[in-house]
Amino acid sequence: MAGNKIGLFFGSFNPIHIGHLIIANYMAQYTDLAEVWFVVSPQNPFKDKKSLGNMYDRLEMVNLAIEGAEKLKACDIEFGLPQPSYTIDTLTYMRERYPGKEFVLIMGEDNLMGLHKWKNADILLRDFQIFVYPRPKYEAGEWLNHPAVTMTDTPQMELSSTFVRSAIKGRKDVKFFVPDRVLEFIDKKGLYL
Repeated sequence: MAGNKIGLFFGSFNPIHIGHLIIANYMAQYTDLAEVWFVVSPQNPFKDKKSLGNMYDRLEMVNLAIEGAEKLKACDIEFGLPQPSYTIDTLTYMRERYPGKEFVLIMGEDNLMGLHKWKNADILLRDFQIFVYPRPKYEAGEWLNHPAVTMTDTPQMELSSTFVRSAIKGRKDVKFFVPDRVLEFIDKKGLYL
């Protein structure tokens, strides 16, 4: 049924940048997805707290970045789930919470390559579709012809949150890498310095 197919784009979004937005908007406009939800991953216990921005700040930056984009939504569902949150557990929970919706996983070709290491990867591939965006220097390899996997022609960009954080730390101007409202938020809170 139209309107019920939701793409889930998981990430730290630390911070969200235009590469993320291009991927999400491409998926929302050029596939049969009704909406794309940015699923903000909470604090990862293995990451340094200082390097992984506060989860509420990261959620707020996603909201600022997508304001006015009707097919894009921010989702904090993992904030209330046990840590660390495994994708399959989150998907199972979301299916129970939103029984009328069909969820599709959005992931980069780099993540697809390591899918065999994921918790319950076989169940993931059995029960969910995966829309893949290409990444420079990566090959989907063995998964390319899997019935659950759809490769998309999403425009490629070598822009990462790591790059943005280190640019801010180096006092470089990151205008055009992140939306203006996100940049104002980062400046106001003194993030990533």
